[in-house]
Amino acid sequence: MADTAIPPRTSAHRPGTAAARRPGRPPASARPRRRSRATAGTGRLAALLVSPTLLVLTIVVIYPTLMALDESLYGVKGLDPRTGFISATEPFVGLKNYTDIFTQAGDRFWNAFWNTTLFTVVTVSLETLIGVAMALIMHRAFKGRGLVRASILVPWAIPTAISGLLWKWIFNADGIANVLLGHQVLWTADGFSAKVAVVIADVWKTAPFIGLLVLAGLQVIPKEVYEAARLDGASAFQQFWRITLPLVKPALLVAVLFRCLDALRMFDLPYILIGAQKGSVETLSMLAQNEASNVRFGPASAYAVLLFLYVFLIALAFVRLLGADLIGDVGGTRKSGRRRPGMPRGRVREVTA
Repeated sequence: MADTAIPPRTSAHRPGTAAARRPGRPPASARPRRRSRATAGTGRLAALLVSPTLLVLTIVVIYPTLMALDESLYGVKGLDPRTGFISATEPFVGLKNYTDIFTQAGDRFWNAFWNTTLFTVVTVSLETLIGVAMALIMHRAFKGRGLVRASILVPWAIPTAISGLLWKWIFNADGIANVLLGHQVLWTADGFSAKVAVVIADVWKTAPFIGLLVLAGLQVIPKEVYEAARLDGASAFQQFWRITLPLVKPALLVAVLFRCLDALRMFDLPYILIGAQKGSVETLSMLAQNEASNVRFGPASAYAVLLFLYVFLIALAFVRLLGADLIGDVGGTRKSGRRRPGMPRGRVREVTA
């Protein structure tokens, strides 16, 4: 008995021959057809599972956006220059509602735009710093930690309208804010103090949201990492900067993204706390609502469409620049098509004669 090597091009290795078949295994020509059927079935199942989400998005997002885009092409009802009578329908003006923002009539739009941007940058920055500090406090093990966690999360659980009313009482002329300062400040009047009041109230309301998401990221970090760092002589700041912050970065980025999108649509807090038509705190959402309440649906729809594009571009830029950190490192799961060093290109099957 001797071992002989059969060349790989013999009939024993041709697909479909009896020697190449395993017991109970179908021919190779039938396998791709079965795979295609399985792939088609998986695709139909995926489409069936995604269809409810697509239906909801179509009803809630796509259809209202298209309707707003269509309405923004029409002007305000008024005198018809051809007949001299009041027009019963809204005149078609094309892109006039959009081009008006670059004229003197667009001063109010740009004021609302810069207010929205200012509130987003300032509030999200402060909320990130305070939220991370809250998460670090809630993550520590000490007596009464449950009570501290509950007290920190209470502001986020309060509805925004109720929160606006509470801060309006605090910022009254005879409220507790002026009592603590020792002199009277017109917080709810139109001016810089109104901006400060909105920032303080919004940071108090939503900083716990970032703290909650960061706390979820902190709880998945193994304790052994910190023990090894302490054995290496790392200080508390070095542990935070080189261990905590990089490992909690994905959760922190998600929290910051959500807060940016929410702050860009800010409406209820400044509307209740300061009031409508206050130039110092008027945002794009408040401007669109004010135009719609005055039966100027064309300009209101144009402002709403521009706000939608603004939010969409911010979200797209955020995901494009930091998308790898949001979804995690998936590069290691990709299969490489290169052959491993030292592996032969083909294996020779040995049989016993």
